Amino acid sequence: MLVPLLTPAMIGASLLAPATLPDPAVAVLSRTHPAAHSEGAVAAGDLLARLGECHRISHGRYRTDAAGPATVPVCDTRGAVFWQADLDVDCDGRPTARCNRRTDPQFAATTAYQQSDGRQLNAAALPYIVVPAPSRIWNPGAHGVRGGSVAAVIYQDRVQYAVVGDTGPRDIIGEASYATARGLGIGADPRAGGTPSGVTYVVFKNSRVARIQDHAAAVAAGTRLARLFVANR
Repeated sequence: MLVPLLTPAMIGASLLAPATLPDPAVAVLSRTHPAAHSEGAVAAGDLLARLGECHRISHGRYRTDAAGPATVPVCDTRGAVFWQADLDVDCDGRPTARCNRRTDPQFAATTAYQQSDGRQLNAAALPYIVVPAPSRIWNPGAHGVRGGSVAAVIYQDRVQYAVVGDTGPRDIIGEASYATARGLGIGADPRAGGTPSGVTYVVFKNSRVARIQDHAAAVAAGTRLARLFVANR
């Protein structure tokens, strides 16, 4: 099944203010925007152009929110799977000044995958994405998507490399860590941040960062895989 993929010119969203903490115990919304940047040497437009149309591999579609319609398919292409959705901010993992029960009423102190030293992931510092738990809709593991897999998250003209760090509800897709949102210039406040559309998640099949917390390794691997991906048309 083919589903048209949005192009960079069709993507647009307002940026919301991130959370800053003058006092570590109290969350206060900042009036400044996150510092947006693009990681690696492969342009967002080149990655999107390589994706092309959606060859759906999910048996059905995902919701982006619990009360919303199921509209998002998971798509397959040589070397990667991808989907296009919103970005809800995930603060789960190790409690920090920016991610805790005060800043996020739905905060959970655990993630599906842990650091190499056994500690929970730090959502405020580590760019990671959330994939749906295996279900009849889609089994990520069957397509080479597991904890530590390398992903390129694309928003407007920016690319943020991340790892698969957590799992979410079986029927919802479109979630990434505080650090991922921050790196893309998206408001990172877990209650009021995120963006309702325009985010493309590309996960390179059978890739893996040995130390899931090593973001530099994810960027290096992601850049290498993205170059190969774009060259392999």
